[in-house]
Amino acid sequence: QVDVVESGGGMVQAGGSLRLSCAVSGRTLDTHTMGWFRQAPGKEREFVAAIYRIGGNPAYADSVKGRFTISKDSTKNTLDLEMSSLKPDDTAVYYCAATFRAYGSRSSEYSYWGQGTQVTVSS
Repeated sequence: QVDVVESGGGMVQAGGSLRLSCAVSGRTLDTHTMGWFRQAPGKEREFVAAIYRIGGNPAYADSVKGRFTISKDSTKNTLDLEMSSLKPDDTAVYYCAATFRAYGSRSSEYSYWGQGTQVTVSS
């Protein structure tokens, strides 16, 4: 069983920054591909970023590339998402997810999900 719990969401003005954190159980960070997804009202859940189990390389959606940074903190056992230059279009519930697959950018490829944390960006 893999447990993931997100925190750090909130409300921020456009151009601001937020840091999301995902606490994970056991050695999940080392044994799973870890990802962040988001879902805005009335829209499909979409990929934001991931760190792959093989190679540890990060991957980003084009919409967040250059603004968001995904990282693992082994001392705290967390997956973090640093978000800057936020836009109103970034408003969504953000989810942390884990999969044993070597790679993954589709929500169907992830088996373990957190409850989500709301991010609201005002204009």
